[in-house]
Amino acid sequence: MKLPYKNIYDILKLNRYVTIIVTVTALLSSVFSGVMVFNMYQKAMGSAFAVNTDGSVIPLKLVSQKENLQVEALSHLQLFHEYFYGIDDSNYESNLEKALWLGNSTVDNVYRQKKADGVYNRILQYSLVQKVLSVESQVDLRAEPYRFKTITVFEINRGSVIDRYEMVSTGGLITVDRNYPKNTHGLLITDYFENSLKKVKEQE
Repeated sequence: MKLPYKNIYDILKLNRYVTIIVTVTALLSSVFSGVMVFNMYQKAMGSAFAVNTDGSVIPLKLVSQKENLQVEALSHLQLFHEYFYGIDDSNYESNLEKALWLGNSTVDNVYRQKKADGVYNRILQYSLVQKVLSVESQVDLRAEPYRFKTITVFEINRGSVIDRYEMVSTGGLITVDRNYPKNTHGLLITDYFENSLKKVKEQE
């Protein structure tokens, strides 16, 4: 017994329904996969790893940049002032090179002016030791560039004589790409200016 032929329109309608269902299913699958990938990315961004000096891997939890910004800004300024002003005849070239990576052309201008004034030649000629004793900074994080004011106390050891100085410097900080190990904080000093320098007496 022969089966009756199905109506062609019924077959086309069935095929259309099947196509719609397959398309919707594929779409929902793609959306679900996208959501899962995004969630995995968010979780991955919430943690990181650092390599310790002994080669071991240390898990780190990342917090928002805003929470870390003040700590990193103060650390960046501390590092810069220690490199830029903590120099002697054995380390001044390497320290100044490290300091110049932490600032823009305004820092380089101060460096060139000091070089033209013979500051580094005197350090070499008389074997002077310029040691940073303290760095205290205040940073305004309300808007970029973040304005700062730093008071640096350092001493110059001339052998039989040790003189102590206090310098006030100002400038701004802008965010840049991190550069390991040359600029680990991802900040750059701009508009750098040495406002004042005065000799201070040692506290008895």
